[in-house]
Amino acid sequence: MGRRAKKKQGEPEPLLISSRANPRARKSPKEKASGEKKRKLGDITDITTDGQEIERKTSKKVKATSDEKDLGKKFVKKPKNEATKLSNTTESNIKRQKTKISSGNYDTKNGSENGSNTKIPETSGIIRHIGLCADDDSDDGDSEVSETCRFLLDSSIWSQYTNGLIGGAHLLLYQKLYLDIEEKSRILDEEKRKEAELADDELQTNIEQTEKFTLPVNQDTEEGQTVTPDLQVVNQRIQDIVGVLNNFKKLGDEKRGRSAYVEQLIKDMTVYYGYSEFLLEKLFHLFSVSEAIEFFEANEISRPVTIRANTLRTRRRDLAQALINRGVSLEPTGKWTKVGLTVFNSSIPIGATPEYLAGHYMLQSASSFLPVIALAPQENEKILDMASAPGGKTTYIAALMKNTGIIFANDSNKERTKGLVANVHRLGVKNVVVSNYDGREFPSVTGGFDRVLLDAPCSGTGIISRDPAVKISKTDKDFKILSHLQKELILSAIDSVDARSSTGGYIVYSTCSVTVDENEEVVNYALKKRPNVKLVPTGLDFGQEGFTKYRGKNFHSSLKLTKRYYPHVHNMDGFFVSKFKKFSNTFSKSNDDDKTENVNDTTNDKNGGAKEIDKGTSNATNKAPKDKSMKARQKNSKEGETKKL
Repeated sequence: MGRRAKKKQGEPEPLLISSRANPRARKSPKEKASGEKKRKLGDITDITTDGQEIERKTSKKVKATSDEKDLGKKFVKKPKNEATKLSNTTESNIKRQKTKISSGNYDTKNGSENGSNTKIPETSGIIRHIGLCADDDSDDGDSEVSETCRFLLDSSIWSQYTNGLIGGAHLLLYQKLYLDIEEKSRILDEEKRKEAELADDELQTNIEQTEKFTLPVNQDTEEGQTVTPDLQVVNQRIQDIVGVLNNFKKLGDEKRGRSAYVEQLIKDMTVYYGYSEFLLEKLFHLFSVSEAIEFFEANEISRPVTIRANTLRTRRRDLAQALINRGVSLEPTGKWTKVGLTVFNSSIPIGATPEYLAGHYMLQSASSFLPVIALAPQENEKILDMASAPGGKTTYIAALMKNTGIIFANDSNKERTKGLVANVHRLGVKNVVVSNYDGREFPSVTGGFDRVLLDAPCSGTGIISRDPAVKISKTDKDFKILSHLQKELILSAIDSVDARSSTGGYIVYSTCSVTVDENEEVVNYALKKRPNVKLVPTGLDFGQEGFTKYRGKNFHSSLKLTKRYYPHVHNMDGFFVSKFKKFSNTFSKSNDDDKTENVNDTTNDKNGGAKEIDKGTSNATNKAPKDKSMKARQKNSKEGETKKL
């Protein structure tokens, strides 16, 4: 007691749970024995709120001990009909404690026992709560009584109190700490609830603002064109119009019509994305409104760098390990290819590694794998790659053929053939013949091919992320010229294939464009002009089906066998792939003449002036050598006349 007397008045004792740290655990063996004897006689030892130890003697010692044991039991909720009885019992216990104080055992005036300085413990509040715990059968976890009950019924705390390891003051402090934590938890829950309500209100406000969106008048937009537009405002208006178009019946203005919203959307997108209005409108109508936004957004992001392992010199696994050792981060391109690797990061130039110079791989976009996979070349075949530069597809074909057979790699641009020859030598290809002809002359140059690959020249609308100049450089005239050239080339490719081939007779037509007039219209034209071919499955497991209907135009039902690829869907350049099977080398003349003229008439109306060009190209392949000989004779005759003069 001397050591305790030195502590300041009112300073609480530290919360000690362990029996070693408890003051009672430091008593001598004699004190412990006397304490056990006193407890057996019914004396109750407790600790006041200020940490001082007292002993309370009761007149009925056995009864007091039984009361203490009753308080230490784990309480079970009682039915409501017993609530009054339990409450009365608790009140009687409190009255009994007051009676003990008034009986002379405690000095109520000085707050001590028999005149000593030991204060009376303030545990009546705990006793009252214990009684209410048994009385409370409500499930409301927010009431103070329920929180206290959860605290008092905790076995670890209450058992220590009943076993004498902690006193009433410690129990009160534990209760206070527990209630403080519960209060903080309740405050946090309330804050979360308020935040959720604010979020709901904000969402409702946004919905109301969307409902109130009004389309700007033409005068407002024309005035805005004179000043540099605020791209943030334009982007917000794009989002608003897209929201209206997706739910036009509810949010749209029927008086102005859907076309007014679409027109305004196209104008805003030309400003925001930097396209010509002609090209953006052409691409916009390929998709739904929401998907169109995704397509244009994907064109603003560069596609991943991909390389193709050259199986003539190495395996993909060995190549990947060698590049990883050089600090290249990569992974296989996908399950659909066994030779592709996607490069994410490289500490060295990927086009200047020793492996690249040794011909172990080719820098090649993932989309350009597709037409070769669709072509499915076999060993010892005769194959024509009609537009082959810079050689990625040609060398891939050679690798699949294991350097057997023969490949005619043709390109009409002589300068591009230099890079083609370099790649052929670097990759160790030995079965390639490089030629420089116009593809439309090929049936007369040489024919009888088992398979022909035509990756036709196109507008490049599928590779805008690599060539942003396409956004403003392409016009309606360009698309007409390209479409006409593609139609001529595909007819030449079909005529160059031998339908009697035991392993082949296939033609693959592909472009790096997503427009319909360069893809479905060209394929549909070939089906009409050459009834001796039909479309077959490409053999590609993924990709979207080609169009059979587009803005009032109906195409052959078999065009659903063609495949389309988009940057926002497949994370590769936009691409189109179709595959023909030639089942006869001849076709009826009536179909060739009559139907061709009908097709030309329709294309004349749509493409403007294509009729005369098509008539001149129907037999262009057969007339090519005659025209050359006639020009040579005319030249010789002119030279002879000049000599005579």
